[in-house]
Amino acid sequence: MLSPKKVRHRKVMKQSRHLRGVETRGTKVAFGDYGLMAVDAKWITNRQIEAARVAMNRYLKRGGKIWIRIFPDKPLTKKPAEVRMGKGKGSPELWVAEVRSGRIMYEVKGVPEETAKEAFRLASAKLPVKTKFVARQNY
Repeated sequence: MLSPKKVRHRKVMKQSRHLRGVETRGTKVAFGDYGLMAVDAKWITNRQIEAARVAMNRYLKRGGKIWIRIFPDKPLTKKPAEVRMGKGKGSPELWVAEVRSGRIMYEVKGVPEETAKEAFRLASAKLPVKTKFVARQNY
């Protein structure tokens, strides 16, 4: 699973207002020939990122190269089940990446367009955001 080696703050505030608007960085296909773009904004967990990567790798059968352009750097905390209110914030349980619309999440190079489309379709089934297939030449 993806997670940071070191963080400045162990627990952070949720602040869902960061997910408003459109992405300004990471909106163009930079490394590969084809990309998977997020159409809406959501939190994506490290498990979902890994599940989408595994689905793409299985379909591509180690052909071509895959880039993951998002990283889960925000910790989410949870309190244990059946615990009374109060007594502070829960312990960090999982890591999420904040993804806004327009962000390129995955890129692929070295495979035909139809193969890349099908790999991204399988990967998007594992993700909580609506996605769009984009090629390097058209945005």
